[in-house]
Amino acid sequence: MRLLLVEDHPELAALVIQSLGQSGFMLDHAPDGETALLMMATSSYDLILLDLSLGRIDGLQVLKSARSRNLTTPILILTARSEISDRILGLDLGADDYIAKPFDLGELEARIKAQLRRRQGGQPTTSFGELTFDSVERQFYCNGSPLVLARRELAVLEALFLRAGRVATRDVLFQRVFSMDDEVSPEAIELYVSRVRKKLKGSSLVITAVRGVGYLLEQRTGS
Repeated sequence: MRLLLVEDHPELAALVIQSLGQSGFMLDHAPDGETALLMMATSSYDLILLDLSLGRIDGLQVLKSARSRNLTTPILILTARSEISDRILGLDLGADDYIAKPFDLGELEARIKAQLRRRQGGQPTTSFGELTFDSVERQFYCNGSPLVLARRELAVLEALFLRAGRVATRDVLFQRVFSMDDEVSPEAIELYVSRVRKKLKGSSLVITAVRGVGYLLEQRTGS
């Protein structure tokens, strides 16, 4: 899953990105409200972590603007503000949940998963052939056995899985695998596709390169 973290304290942002990254989440970071609104308008996210105490455009303004644009992405407020009225206002403006600073990183991850599970309608597990994916726990299973995947390998397989039977373009894969801060060549995606192919070896699932376009996850038929 790709998340947007809107947080103006670099130390806290780095801590959250590291912690959630270890659990398989991909995070983009916006240090202020202006950047956050731009990123929301130009990229797609599965959930947004939004600090209220930002600069010129604070979190409540970002929230109000996002919902006025009919953005339905779950938004979880991070707030150091102790006033109940601020939390109520945030929920009234369309936030899905909030957590008060300082917070436990384990609780933050649990709340994120709860929101993602709710968005999935309580059915986070889907399958394609021998492959099953739990989108909340961030785990793939092949023939019932868990696949051991590095973070970027997981992002590649998820992007292909969500488009199983259809071509995932190189641009889509690149956006899912690398954050906006990564300085890598677009060709780097080939390395991770190759690694995922090896993890699927022995199953009927294959990743086919579509020349000049991208990659396709499909099932091999016949003997």
